Amino acid sequence: MISKRLEDAINAQINAEMWSAYLYLSMSAYCQDAGYPGIANWFAIQFKEEQDHATIFFNYLQSRGGRVVLKAIEAVETEWASPLAAFEHTLQHEQKVTSLINNLMTIAIEEKDYAAQSRLQWFVDEQVEEEENATDLIQKLRMVEGNGYGMYQIDQELAARVYKQASPLATAE
Repeated sequence: MISKRLEDAINAQINAEMWSAYLYLSMSAYCQDAGYPGIANWFAIQFKEEQDHATIFFNYLQSRGGRVVLKAIEAVETEWASPLAAFEHTLQHEQKVTSLINNLMTIAIEEKDYAAQSRLQWFVDEQVEEEENATDLIQKLRMVEGNGYGMYQIDQELAARVYKQASPLATAE
């Protein structure tokens, strides 16, 4: 059985993950409209991954006897000055998500919910990767700023990214 405090926090995280998905879908649309289909692909895959994260939390909460309560998803931005600005926003957003995941872990520790701690460890590790990926792409985009061929190369690189379902879905109860 899951505590009410952790149940409420996971419900909030489900909403945050769905908001993140919506944000990345918006970034994908922006990049597609701006003529960067490869970068749009990268954000479209992020959209799917965030949906996976919400589903993992959803399934976990139900498996522990908690009640899922879905709430409205707030509007997201739809315009950025450039792909670089979108990735800078991505990094800021992922840093915020990291703090949310860390807060969930703190609650799980305080509630002595070892099962939740075990599941949350995957998300802690995932956030390290998310921040690292955003930082790497920001650095690449800054290196080629103003260079059309460089942007083309990055766009082509990101077009090759393929969606891989988040691993905890395979073991979700």
